[in-house]
Amino acid sequence: MNSSLLDRLPPPLPPEQIIALNRPKADLHTTRAYSWNGWDFEVPPGVFIPGATSRMIHQRVLDDEIDVRGRVYAAMGVGLGVEAIVAGLRDAARVHALDVHPASVAATEAGYHRIVGTDRSTEFLPRVGDLFAPLPDGTRLDVVTFNPPAVSRPVSEDPDIVRNVCAGTPVTDAFFTQLAERDLLAPGGEVFFIASNTADLRHIIGHAVHEGFTAHIHHLHDWNDGVLTYLFRLTRESGATEENSR
Repeated sequence: MNSSLLDRLPPPLPPEQIIALNRPKADLHTTRAYSWNGWDFEVPPGVFIPGATSRMIHQRVLDDEIDVRGRVYAAMGVGLGVEAIVAGLRDAARVHALDVHPASVAATEAGYHRIVGTDRSTEFLPRVGDLFAPLPDGTRLDVVTFNPPAVSRPVSEDPDIVRNVCAGTPVTDAFFTQLAERDLLAPGGEVFFIASNTADLRHIIGHAVHEGFTAHIHHLHDWNDGVLTYLFRLTRESGATEENSR
């Protein structure tokens, strides 16, 4: 099934088109405003404002299409923290809000306490670090979401932009490798992962398959500008290998 899926995935768009579509805004290092679902946020310098692809995750968590109720949830690359906030309101058992960027984790923590509060049963664990490194050994995750900086061409030399946009396949490879090698996904666990044909989809999903994941297209959005954005749902048997994932 995964070989057939890989064959169906498009190659990356031409480099010049990828760069043109991902030109960074000039205001990243300023304080900005963002609103969603009736909530208003002050976005600190260096923290990215969620875009339409991130809202694919936010809305699905809100609607229980990505079901976190009573489950242990990891919001990878949490940024401003909207998905962590929604998960708290949907009564996740535990929310790991993970980001390599301290200001993003601080913004997430501020927004969570302001909107969700502290009197709910959800355990909220904001953590700064590289991918899953902050999680203690033995952690098991029921749901993981990630909208990675997978753009396959450099669009800036600004490290904040690279971190959020065009870190490429090294980040996605490490994401799936760490999930597999540390056996972080609980039985029945799900990974919801967003990438488009501005990235190397065949490499990304091929590496996930190599690490024992089974991938399905959960949603495909055509932006009518050449960009196809995929929301993948991936699962993995505990201890799976490349051979038994095929």
